[in-house]
Amino acid sequence: MVDDILKEAEGKMQKAVEVLRRDLAGLRTGRASPSLVERLPVEYYGTLTPLAQLANISVPEPRLLVIQPYDKSALGAIEKAILKSDLGLNPTNDGRVVRLVIPQLTEERRRDLVKVARKKVEEGRVAVRNCRRDAHEHLSRLQKEKQISEDDAKRAQERLQKITNAYIDEVDAVGQKKEEEILEV
Repeated sequence: MVDDILKEAEGKMQKAVEVLRRDLAGLRTGRASPSLVERLPVEYYGTLTPLAQLANISVPEPRLLVIQPYDKSALGAIEKAILKSDLGLNPTNDGRVVRLVIPQLTEERRRDLVKVARKKVEEGRVAVRNCRRDAHEHLSRLQKEKQISEDDAKRAQERLQKITNAYIDEVDAVGQKKEEEILEV
């Protein structure tokens, strides 16, 4: 019973780290990466659809993204979505594909991106701590209902804290790696 609670908490913490990785992948680092735009919502026939479902996204050069829609009529909607996004990129449309040239980041923009990354990392830490809190409450409830002993509850909470610390460290490592990537010239 205790092991199930801890496994569930660990699974939720792992998902929180994966979400953080996905969020950080969407931050611009000066290099072209399909993850910059693949989750960008595009209004396609009245429905918001992720860009990855509407087009093939490729990186022919380190600073260039080429977006080739499966349906040519989506070109305008894709271009509009990129312009509306906070990416700060200007798409060029040749009637068949949309090209995105990724400019060099200025020092000021790099610092702003580091702040955004740190905010996302803090959100990741909070998500991991929330998982710990939920598991802790579950363990306390079991102890109050006399389903587990006080010693078992204490040991389980110590194990839960070790798991939490490991995931907090992983969140910090992911954040540190992204910061280095952003600051790399």
